[in-house]
Amino acid sequence: MPNLVHGSERKPLAPGHSLYDAAAELGSVVPASCRRTGRCHECVVEVRAGADQLSPRTAEEGFLGPAFRLACQAHVERAERDVEFVILRRRLRILLAPDGDGAAPSALDPLVTVGEDGRARADDGADLGVIGGVPVGVAFDIGTTTIVVELVDLQTGALLAVSAIENPQRFGGSDVMTRISYEEEVPGELRAALRRALNHELKRLCRETGIERRRLVDAVIVGNPTMRDLALGLDVSPLGRLPYRSVTETAQREGTAATTAVTRRAHDAGLLLNPQASVWGAPLIACPVGADAAADLIAVEAVARGGSFLLVDIGTNSEIIAGDGTRVVAASSPAGPAFEGGGVRYGMPGADGAIEGARWAGDRWVVKVIGDAQPEGICGSGLVELLAQARGADIMSNRGGFGPGIPEMVVTAAPRITLSRADVGHLAVAKAATAVGQRVLLRRLGLRVDQVDRVYLAGGFANALDVEAAIAIGLLIDAPRGGIIKAGNASIAGARALLLSRRRRTELQELVGRIEHVELETEPDFFDLFTDGCLFEPITA
Repeated sequence: MPNLVHGSERKPLAPGHSLYDAAAELGSVVPASCRRTGRCHECVVEVRAGADQLSPRTAEEGFLGPAFRLACQAHVERAERDVEFVILRRRLRILLAPDGDGAAPSALDPLVTVGEDGRARADDGADLGVIGGVPVGVAFDIGTTTIVVELVDLQTGALLAVSAIENPQRFGGSDVMTRISYEEEVPGELRAALRRALNHELKRLCRETGIERRRLVDAVIVGNPTMRDLALGLDVSPLGRLPYRSVTETAQREGTAATTAVTRRAHDAGLLLNPQASVWGAPLIACPVGADAAADLIAVEAVARGGSFLLVDIGTNSEIIAGDGTRVVAASSPAGPAFEGGGVRYGMPGADGAIEGARWAGDRWVVKVIGDAQPEGICGSGLVELLAQARGADIMSNRGGFGPGIPEMVVTAAPRITLSRADVGHLAVAKAATAVGQRVLLRRLGLRVDQVDRVYLAGGFANALDVEAAIAIGLLIDAPRGGIIKAGNASIAGARALLLSRRRRTELQELVGRIEHVELETEPDFFDLFTDGCLFEPITA
């Protein structure tokens, strides 16, 4: 009987089933964020055999080459011979701190040590058994769009392996609110997809480094509240309704818990580490400002350095933290996925084939593509440069229009990649959300833009930015250039520091307790600030 084949897995062909459904039945998850309508263009699969057994292409698949289909649009129509397909999994570019190492504690003080008998023991008394080598810790930075995993030598602090992958939960929505809704409708599916992806990367990294699972004796997880809580098996439904708090924050407020940090054993968390390994979910600042933003602060030591600072971690939910040397304030801006590829027709993450830079040459666009490959789409840094260059050349107005009757701008002709007025609208909203956060926090501290000593750009997207282009379109404040610091993937660097030092964990617990959370939407002039932020103009006040 003809089969549907994916790697080593196969199942009988079932007419009417989509390749998306088939992949799920075979234990694989296809990335998608549009509820299987074909709009997000993320569930691309390569059909290697039996393409004629599938339904005709839909209009949503018009941009794909002959061998490729959208899994949610391709349905089995006939069962005459095997259909073989593979999921296209992008491995993403990883941006560490500029020195290539990121933050690390000045003195190593891990929570797991190995005695002369070869047994690993945790500071809470847990016996992890004879591990047969140097103890290894795992740092996880779980973003809404991107996941980074590091393996770290707990005796030397050396980075042993690192990888970055797309978050497989995008089939449940491209932002945290839609994922929370999805989790309520289909309990457990998002959590299972995430754990499969994490364990897949753990097995791959262990295989490539020769590290046995029993040596993975400690782990730290950072991420926004929804991502962290999903990874640790906590109920995320309260994050989707007023007052939008994690169950851990509620417990702390009610006095039933001393911290928002969470500790699990690896076997309870469903992670392929030493079964007795501790998995520590770092504390939240205040929902929705998560453990990833807290880890950013540890990585760059922004508070410890004194003076005024602004930390901006731009993502689906942008975290912004500001300090004046005495007070520290924080906010989260729901920027949405536009700068990470969501909602933009030819948008994509920072992987091979993404246009990451663009320059207007007077009559055409000159683009820079990651991996020097054929362009497939445009990642966030490329979108920012396109907007800034188009604005500077008067191709685009400050409101995002291309002129009367011009619906889009052609970036490349072959393959045809465009930026439409609708795309620009999504980007304007994402930009405005991030801009409002910066302006409100500085205002709370009584700081002008030119009074900020240091601006830290955290996260992969922020670090890939052309700073002048980001300032020109109003994505970042127009701060003194000498004080703008690209901190790499600060949240994973912070997670690594927390993994290696109990002192850093104590320091973080104390720090998050004194950070003031600002709810941007409660500002009386929020709507006016947001409207201004949609204009493609610099933030000077």
